[in-house]
Amino acid sequence: MLQLLIFVVAVVGIGWLIGATNLPGEWYAGLAKPDFVPPNWAFPVAWTILYIMIAVAGWRTYRRAPSGKAMLVWTAQLALNFIWSPVMFTMHQIGAALVILIGLFVAIVTYISLEISRDRLAAALFVPYAAWVAFAGVLNAAIWRLN
Repeated sequence: MLQLLIFVVAVVGIGWLIGATNLPGEWYAGLAKPDFVPPNWAFPVAWTILYIMIAVAGWRTYRRAPSGKAMLVWTAQLALNFIWSPVMFTMHQIGAALVILIGLFVAIVTYISLEISRDRLAAALFVPYAAWVAFAGVLNAAIWRLN
């Protein structure tokens, strides 16, 4: 259980730290956005839940195959996840952020496909994440198009 706690604290903690140090700010507030943008409070709530699910899935994969392909893909998706906010909100690179989201979505789907036959729960924990990232990609693309 200590490993699980470490995974959850690390993933959620780093996610929160990145979010807190790469805030949308005035630049984002001034952008044209589509009508389907969720309220600001929804993002930290959704990401906290998703980060817990990501951590649990990663822990389950790590316990079974710490240096396997699924763990490598899990690590890659987390790296892509963590670089999106700095690219979007600090560097103001909307198009580059969209490319990152596309890569992130591919990594998430790859992880699901690798884990579905080995650990159905780990795979299932990534399904809401895939849906949220797909939505985030549509939102990112709409913001890029509008600006």
